[in-house]
Amino acid sequence: MTDHPLRYALVNELHARPFPALTAPCVAAYIAIKEPVEAHNRDRGADLAHLLDLLDRNGSSHPQPEATHFSGPIGRAEVKWESHTEFVTYSAFSQGLPARPFDPAEMEVFPEGWLAAAPGARLASVLVRVEVMEGEAAMLAKLDQWFVPESLAVAQVVEGAAVIAGDFRIDSAGHMRFAVFVRAGTGERRIGRIVQRLCEVETYRAMSMLGLMRARQLTGQLNALDPQLSALVSGIDSTARPAEDTLHELLRISAELEALAVQHSFRFGATAAYEAIVNQRIAALREERIDGRQSFSEFMMRRYDPAMRTVKSAEARLRSMAERATRAAELLRTRVDVERSAQNQKLLESMDRRADLALRLQHTVEGLSVVAISYYAVSLASYAAYPATEALGISKGMATAVLTPLVILCVWLGLRRIKRGMH
Repeated sequence: MTDHPLRYALVNELHARPFPALTAPCVAAYIAIKEPVEAHNRDRGADLAHLLDLLDRNGSSHPQPEATHFSGPIGRAEVKWESHTEFVTYSAFSQGLPARPFDPAEMEVFPEGWLAAAPGARLASVLVRVEVMEGEAAMLAKLDQWFVPESLAVAQVVEGAAVIAGDFRIDSAGHMRFAVFVRAGTGERRIGRIVQRLCEVETYRAMSMLGLMRARQLTGQLNALDPQLSALVSGIDSTARPAEDTLHELLRISAELEALAVQHSFRFGATAAYEAIVNQRIAALREERIDGRQSFSEFMMRRYDPAMRTVKSAEARLRSMAERATRAAELLRTRVDVERSAQNQKLLESMDRRADLALRLQHTVEGLSVVAISYYAVSLASYAAYPATEALGISKGMATAVLTPLVILCVWLGLRRIKRGMH
């Protein structure tokens, strides 16, 4: 049996991005790079070339030409590269812990010159410190020292296998920091899943928040169009302004709203998808409260969910205004059609009156034509009959009087026959 050409590719896609296997203690340095504009249509060859540059700096092997993910060693770290729809990510995992917690030097696994040549801008930069848990009191003391207490989120995850913490703030070195305390005996794959999910939460949170910036920009544009649309809708039944002028203005606003919908549809759709991934990644951690501290899901509910509701509200408002403008344009178009029908009716009535007058004028002209032709015909007939009437002793006046009705009748019958032949 012949296999479908994509059968193996589709199955392999299920295993394309395996979780890393990490042993505590260790450090993860993570960056996400995104093109500022039209990232989904970017040159993916430039992303791969940038990866190859990093590998060549460390003498590492290359991935396949069309690869979308890669794992391999660079120096003492293990690097993982992934290409996504709008961004690429690099993760570097190093064994051991630096003496200084969240030392910016851990990010130097990605050289400064190499970062500067990246085809895009840095969207996320994360340092994750993975330690073996030695005691809850000592752990909480470290967290209070490392993070801002006001925004610190702490939770026990994956059936108590680890405790994760972070304050979702960017430190002075430009990195976001997360701490993971794992219990003794926790498997390498489980640790890797926890670390990767933390990095994904931050990346997809940042990607979805791009929609908030667009929503705020869109809200300003809608605030300018809404009063214009409301005024036009309120004045649909007004006779102070020609309906066609109002219709043209409504069509202009409808065109602007449709243009805004086209400009923002991709970003709003992507924001909804990224929000779903953030919530799914947090749910997969299976959080449990620890020491009365707020969990990651509670932090997101307070700080992140309102931003997503703002995006949804702006999207719904744009859709509502576009529908309102379309309905108003349809109503106004109906009014214009009715007014045009009334104008056409009046025009037809005017044309009927003119046709009636023309017909009357034609009859009048025909009557005058009979008189004129008869006058000349009687004169000619009189001259023609004069010799005979003189011999008979009939006067010229008497002959004219006798010939006149006969000539008129002949002329009238002749004109009538000509008129019937024309019809």
